[in-house]
Amino acid sequence: MSGKPALLGRIKPDWYLILIISAGALASVLPARGDAAEGLGLATKIAIAMVFFLHGARLPREAVLAGLTHWRLHLTIFAATFVLFPALTLGFTRLPAWISPPELAAGLILLGCLPSTIQSSIAFVAVARGNVPAAVAAASASNLVGVFLTPALVGLLMRAEGAISPGAFWSIMIQLLLPFVTGQVLRPWIGTAVARHGALLGKLDRGTIILIVYVAFSSAVVDGVWSRLSGLDLVRLLAICAVLLAAVLAITTVAARRLGFDKADEIAIVFCGSKKSLASGAPIAAALFTPAIAGVAMIPLMVFHQLQLMVCAALAQRYARRPDTTP
Repeated sequence: MSGKPALLGRIKPDWYLILIISAGALASVLPARGDAAEGLGLATKIAIAMVFFLHGARLPREAVLAGLTHWRLHLTIFAATFVLFPALTLGFTRLPAWISPPELAAGLILLGCLPSTIQSSIAFVAVARGNVPAAVAAASASNLVGVFLTPALVGLLMRAEGAISPGAFWSIMIQLLLPFVTGQVLRPWIGTAVARHGALLGKLDRGTIILIVYVAFSSAVVDGVWSRLSGLDLVRLLAICAVLLAAVLAITTVAARRLGFDKADEIAIVFCGSKKSLASGAPIAAALFTPAIAGVAMIPLMVFHQLQLMVCAALAQRYARRPDTTP
């Protein structure tokens, strides 16, 4: 009996995820309409621009440049993130409607085209005793490239779906790329100050995503999303995300071993190559899609995000217990 309270004490609720789900639930019951929706939409655009400006100021170009010498590892992670993932998610959208709901096609394609996470990828690689410097370089490079490449990939793959608004790419330029590049340019002068206030900026980052989810879900609810999506559709989505994650984990593991990488590099490839960033995905969805479509498009990302954290946490512990690793 004494072990049970100790176990429960180690299980901490993910309040960030709870708040994200709560924002979607609130929008389902009390969606923003009219002037309130317009005001929140403007606030969202300003917050997105600020977040990407700070991402640009924070992203360590030095780590990216230092890690580029290990080009085979980074090319493998890049291929998993921006080639394997989009191919798999595009394949899922081509399945029959009773397997893959057509309403979620835009979200699946967006999920496949997103960059890797930074914090969780590095954290899992560290727990698993993998190549942490390579993970820092790969995750940073993925996000740096993803700002440019993700909208282009989504636009290419979604052209036939008609889900992208005519001004989407100008919106990407103004809301994402311009602030991001400005932050990178100003990094030598403001990078230290931004890093010093990392905790406060992290709260701004998370708060912006919660706001994006509420505004996007509000528009989707007003547009009648829950009359088009059922509970069974969400169960199907969970199954698709589970199969997608399992496939990517298996393929990256086999590829790393077949290509002759050592265990530390394999760990970096598996964890960096299997993640998708909610922090990047929510703003990109809000900027790239019309509001009603953005709300639906975030659903696959939210499901996959939580699934990847749970599965990869267990996998990292398994790697850490291997006898051929050293403290």
